[in-house]
Amino acid sequence: MKLLIKWLLCAMALLAVAHFYSGVQVQSLGSALIAAVVIGLFNTLLRPVLVVLTLPVTLLTLGLFLFVINALMFWWAASLLDGFQVRDFSAALLGSLLYTVAGMVINSALDSLFPK
Repeated sequence: MKLLIKWLLCAMALLAVAHFYSGVQVQSLGSALIAAVVIGLFNTLLRPVLVVLTLPVTLLTLGLFLFVINALMFWWAASLLDGFQVRDFSAALLGSLLYTVAGMVINSALDSLFPK
């Protein structure tokens, strides 16, 4: 149940990012649901590999390169899907930051609603 609620809320967060920031466009709720799944899969499968591969750069930039990794995954998800577009890399960077903040709020709220 928690996973389904999180999926729906993340899709709504993606719609909110697209509403408040013109660099990100989502055509419909269905597109947002699919995009939330793809972004979630990228975060689960690709992000750990990219973090390990770019560890020296991440250490040199004091962790700021992780923002670039998040933006690249956000941009790659948009390039794979038809109903989800990101204008350019700077739009992906800002869009991924907004989406990450919304995801943190969602996780915090769900953790308080569904204690372990």
